[in-house]
Amino acid sequence: MKKPNYKKQLNWIKKYLRYTNYISAAQLYLKDNFFLDKELKLNHIKERILGHWGTVPGLNLIYANLNILVKNTNANILFIAGPGHGAPAVISNMFIEGSFNEYYKDLTVDKKGTSKLIKMFSWPKGFPSHTNPGTPGTILEGGELGYSLSTAYGAVMDNPDLIVACVVGDGESETGPLATSWQSNKYLNPKTSGAVLPILHANGYKITSPTIYASMSDKELTKYFEGLGYNPRIIHIKKRTDKEMIKMMKTFEWAYKEIKNIQQKARSSKKDLLKPKWPMLIVRSLKGATGIKHLHGHKIEGLYRSHGIPCHPRDGEEDFNKLKHWLESYKINELLNKDKTPKKELLEYIPKGKYRIGMNKHANPDKQLHKKLKLPKLEKYEVKPFKEQQRNTAVSSNYIRDIIKKNKNNFRFFCPDETESNKYTSLFEATQRAFMWPLQKFDENIGPEGRVMEVLSEHNLIGWLEGYLLTGRHGVFATYEAFAMIVASMVDQYAKFLKQNRQIKWRNDLASLNIILTSLGWRQEHNGYSHQNPGFISDIVEKHGELASVYFPADANALLVTLEDSFKRKNAINVIVATKQFMPQWLTLKQAREEIKTGIAIWDFLNKEDAKNPDVVFSASGDAMIQEAIASISILKKDIPELKTRFVNVSELTALGLGDERKPIQDQKTFEKYFTKDKPVIYNFHGYAGVIKNLLFNNKTAQRFKIHGYKEE
Repeated sequence: MKKPNYKKQLNWIKKYLRYTNYISAAQLYLKDNFFLDKELKLNHIKERILGHWGTVPGLNLIYANLNILVKNTNANILFIAGPGHGAPAVISNMFIEGSFNEYYKDLTVDKKGTSKLIKMFSWPKGFPSHTNPGTPGTILEGGELGYSLSTAYGAVMDNPDLIVACVVGDGESETGPLATSWQSNKYLNPKTSGAVLPILHANGYKITSPTIYASMSDKELTKYFEGLGYNPRIIHIKKRTDKEMIKMMKTFEWAYKEIKNIQQKARSSKKDLLKPKWPMLIVRSLKGATGIKHLHGHKIEGLYRSHGIPCHPRDGEEDFNKLKHWLESYKINELLNKDKTPKKELLEYIPKGKYRIGMNKHANPDKQLHKKLKLPKLEKYEVKPFKEQQRNTAVSSNYIRDIIKKNKNNFRFFCPDETESNKYTSLFEATQRAFMWPLQKFDENIGPEGRVMEVLSEHNLIGWLEGYLLTGRHGVFATYEAFAMIVASMVDQYAKFLKQNRQIKWRNDLASLNIILTSLGWRQEHNGYSHQNPGFISDIVEKHGELASVYFPADANALLVTLEDSFKRKNAINVIVATKQFMPQWLTLKQAREEIKTGIAIWDFLNKEDAKNPDVVFSASGDAMIQEAIASISILKKDIPELKTRFVNVSELTALGLGDERKPIQDQKTFEKYFTKDKPVIYNFHGYAGVIKNLLFNNKTAQRFKIHGYKEE
């Protein structure tokens, strides 16, 4: 680490913050006269002023300190901005360092490029007020309140040289997912993984009320985070004095050295380093600092009134004059050359090349980082149909066990305290549950090297998995079906991120988000009504047909094939509904492979002649539903032998036509191949019947379908 020159760094950071704060404020307000080269007029201001200011100056301050740290250490740092609406700050910093220009050739750091960037914010085809996949260096939208820290921890797992600087908003900290994610430090192995530097941004207020953390005293905050297992340091930066600014630089250095000391100690010893006290920072700053101090007799800076747009210049002369004074206070042209490029001294502590935070290689993993998953051959696990009943998840457990063996640092299994309950017990033949704190000698299958991530927080698990996937690795999340609804909104947000990610040419492929739903509502003998909820399926189907698939594997072989297919897919979400109970086995591996190509199949091996021209079609999605449908066919065959039936298994819901609305997956002719042109269809569905009704709504023969599904009874 280079010996810091604090006086020089202080001089730089003051100028740099004037630059970033100006670019950030200008993004909110200006559509012309971007450098105030002439007198500011109302026609230079956007008609609709969108975005938020309050969190921005604090984020700029934190980013500036990280720049200094990287410049002095060449640290490998990925930045996550948890506070909502923090995009103007992230955009400003990543633009100034040149990361934007790597992907947007017209966004040059000069007059033309800066003007375009400022106008593009909250503008058609521009950048939104949350960081999105169009922002370089980004793996999380700031609008996803509560998920920043768990995503950060997932990103550093098995990434030993990576540090994620995760800024957590004090409002965001009040959410359930974020409150739980502080516990992630107990699962991070400093020997094999990187580090997260949590930075709690305590600027005092949410939209209209004080935050809990900012209302706590320094002593209370210190004790609280020490109790969570951290080594916290509090930085007061409210007055932005030289003393405060230098102390902040030194505290960032301290945190970096602490991380390196923990890692060095862990990696140089044969013993596991249990209960490491990772550093964390608490930055107490003024909300909306350097902006408008007072307006209309009200306090603005340091109060909730600076949270969004502090003034509205079209509402009156006072607002306009306050904005004019605010923008002019940064004296932007003193920092720039004639062509509006930054002066040389302004670039001194901005990292170059690959060390730029916005260019962190883990935020957009290429083929080198995105390691291909090594998959064992399925024939090893094949179950013979019609022989004996099997637990489908138990069979797939052996497959996943061997994936773990073949992919030591590239695959993890994420599950609440249900791995064994869901019959994935054989995973412990290959690995353990991960945990870095002291254990009792009689605790089983748990230790620092574990690849099974178990914590009784679905939020944490999905956050970890998303961070793990977004940085180029692979995994699967398994949970009780009823509890998946806890993270439905998280998966929705991830789907939005993934959808945009797929549309951006320079974004690289990601492994799919794979979710196994088990402990299904149809078999809850002792858990009962509370554990019956197939709503997660409905949520996924209704919103994300273009990139999400919902699978209902009929048996163990079908589940194996579905998992193999899901692990091979890129840029998608795969929801797999599979029972842990003993169930009949219907398909050979070959038949299962053939069926997954289309997601639908006529099971003519049940009654080949009758299936050719049936009087009635039975159909089902879901292992319990298949069992019921085939039992019905058997009873009818005995009682009404002349009745001809066909069974159609729909093992993946897009087979019914769900897909891009402009180009449905299935046409009418193909549909009739399975369901005939005019015969009645009795459809047994695992979830709510409305899901299938919605899928069939546009089909001209939908009225002949009688759909049975789960009812709230």
